[in-house]
Amino acid sequence: MYVAGHRNATVQDHVALVEIDLTGELMIAAAAASEDRLSSDRIDEVLDVDADRVRPDPGPGNCR
Repeated sequence: MYVAGHRNATVQDHVALVEIDLTGELMIAAAAASEDRLSSDRIDEVLDVDADRVRPDPGPGNCR
């Protein structure tokens, strides 16, 4: 019979913490916005997304 070990209470999920932080930033931006919805450009700005980084590489043979 396998019994899972106990996790230390100080263990943190760093990915979850980053996601929570980013969600908070979006909520703050949405609350401060005068429009009903944030534009894609504003969301990218809040999340500090570089548009060139997020485009997937088409790879060889898949050029546009």
